[in-house]
Amino acid sequence: MGRHVMARKRRRRSPLALAAMIAPAAAFLAAGSGAAPLAQDVQPAVETETCCMEIVAAGVFGPATLHKSASTPEGEPLQTLAASHWRAADRAARTALPVGVAMESGLQVKTILAARAISAAFPEISNIGGVRPDALRWHPNGLAIDVMIPNYSSPEGIALGNEIVAFALKNAERFDLQDAIWRGVYFTPGGARAGGYGHYDHVHLTTKGGGYPTGSEVYLR
Repeated sequence: MGRHVMARKRRRRSPLALAAMIAPAAAFLAAGSGAAPLAQDVQPAVETETCCMEIVAAGVFGPATLHKSASTPEGEPLQTLAASHWRAADRAARTALPVGVAMESGLQVKTILAARAISAAFPEISNIGGVRPDALRWHPNGLAIDVMIPNYSSPEGIALGNEIVAFALKNAERFDLQDAIWRGVYFTPGGARAGGYGHYDHVHLTTKGGGYPTGSEVYLR
């Protein structure tokens, strides 16, 4: 997908909040072809209250575990995937998620849930790609979305992409998340590895689908 530069400005964050998102303590790296995390220097994510984003009532799972790493193949330090900045709705409210910025036609239910949840949590995002022709099955089968990051090469754009990846991993069980790709790193709920994975202007998210919607679904916060 081509590069997209959004005109819409991201809200300025306080230095403390930005530092929490960029602190060097939370990328993943695994050896070989597997996606298992490093065994040492495991740091638990900061526990925060997340909103209950689901299609039907489901249990809440624990926070993602973030792991230390070195750098990307380009020698660039991997940015923190902050787990402490959820713009969460009141869990007790149990309101329905509105349709977001993604075109939902052809998407499966878990992919729709992820797209709507990201639209609600990150109003800076104005473009989420969905179904499109591709040699791999993820996009054509409605299993993947591309969250386009405004000003993706700027410090704020990178921090926003990091936060979206962390948000997706935090909600991995609820979204039935298979993987995320951002800035050359391939993430899974169990770990990640750096390599030539591209995706510098958008966060790619793949779910396991959950089937195509019937029209009766209610996507809850």
